[in-house]
Amino acid sequence: MHSQLGLAHFWSQGDLVTHAVAILLLLLSVSSWMVIVGRGVWQWKTGRCFERAMHAFWSAESLSQAVDAIKAEDSSRIFAQMAAAGAAAARAHEQNGARGIGAGVSQSESVTRALRSQIVRTQAGIEQGLTFLASVGSTSPFIGLFGTVWGIYHALVGLAGATQVVLDKVAGPVGEALIMTAAGLFVAIPAVLAYNALTRGNRIVMAQLDGFAHDLHVYLTTGARNSGAQLARVA
Repeated sequence: MHSQLGLAHFWSQGDLVTHAVAILLLLLSVSSWMVIVGRGVWQWKTGRCFERAMHAFWSAESLSQAVDAIKAEDSSRIFAQMAAAGAAAARAHEQNGARGIGAGVSQSESVTRALRSQIVRTQAGIEQGLTFLASVGSTSPFIGLFGTVWGIYHALVGLAGATQVVLDKVAGPVGEALIMTAAGLFVAIPAVLAYNALTRGNRIVMAQLDGFAHDLHVYLTTGARNSGAQLARVA
């Protein structure tokens, strides 16, 4: 009797609802791990290239050379995009600051707007997938619990009408149904842990980006370089 119990037996005894819940949990697990690995690798690459990108930018002799240099070193692209956005805003103000709808706006304000907009776009990009992980972490245990309840109900229906019910006939189906609860936790726990770790990593990246944006604004509006402060400002 005990040799018949297990995942294969549970699957063979399950119905359409049980199979659908199991497949849903499998899809959620695979999808969440894809997000975890993808975002984790991106944060690792961002952390490794940060100092090189900053050194390349602040060591360049001109703004155009600095933008080209940071593009070559920034594998994450977010710091290079910030530099390009700031440089483009500064050039646009020099060319069109005296006419058009931008007339009367100072260079500092123009650069600030461009850098702020780039920060918002970057933040939206690096937070992709986190909402999904949070949803998986919060709903997977309940999906697994639903599968367990349905499995127990299905097992009890199968025993209906029996004149004598022995413990093995009840314990086997109920124990197999509890696998769904374990599966739900197996999906939820990595998603929750990864969500917390990735959120902390994103805060560090955004702190680095904000510091670079501040130093970039000073450089574009006053010409003053601050090559040493950026490397020290790591959260």
